[in-house]
Amino acid sequence: MNDSGPTAAERFVRGILPENPVYRQLLGMCPTLAVTAAVKPALTMVAATAFVLICANVLVSLIRRLLVPHLRILVFTLTIATFVTIADRVLAAYLYEMSKALGPYVPLIIVNCMIISRCEVCASKQTVGVALADAVGVSLGFLVALASVATVREILGMGTWMGLPVLPEGVPRLVLFVMPPGAFLTLGLLLGAINAWSARRARRRASATPRTVKEAA
Repeated sequence: MNDSGPTAAERFVRGILPENPVYRQLLGMCPTLAVTAAVKPALTMVAATAFVLICANVLVSLIRRLLVPHLRILVFTLTIATFVTIADRVLAAYLYEMSKALGPYVPLIIVNCMIISRCEVCASKQTVGVALADAVGVSLGFLVALASVATVREILGMGTWMGLPVLPEGVPRLVLFVMPPGAFLTLGLLLGAINAWSARRARRRASATPRTVKEAA
């Protein structure tokens, strides 16, 4: 296996914002839409997903030179399933109510394209240090995405954040935001805002480039 590629620092930074799994790559949509009606379940899902992603990336990187090309996806899936089972059982043992609230979405981490893609793109090709940095960066990016969606939905829909009241009693609650349509609406608005901000930055960079070239000349 070829160990060349982006460095650990580059992998880490890319996973947070430039290649954010939700806002840039549109991966992990199921948990993003399903468990973000409130911040607490969203953070619990992030923690479970991060555990699985980090462990899977590290293990796949350790055995990368033993992977048989036509069996690699099967190996990725079995590896991920092992750590998902551990995460699911730990949640059921120590956070039973949260485990019940999350329902089938923790076991569904097994088929989360975000994790399989990191095993394929990074862990199966680069060293353990790079794979670990990549997994941590992507996990932080996933945290940014789910926390932002859940924050908007919980505040507007229930007037609370992490269960604590943040809106005055007289302010109306927009119940739509804690319902399934609210997930799509919130994600769409945040995606639109991020794309508009990115386009604005690109225009500024493009308009600044000719001046920089002219001054250098």
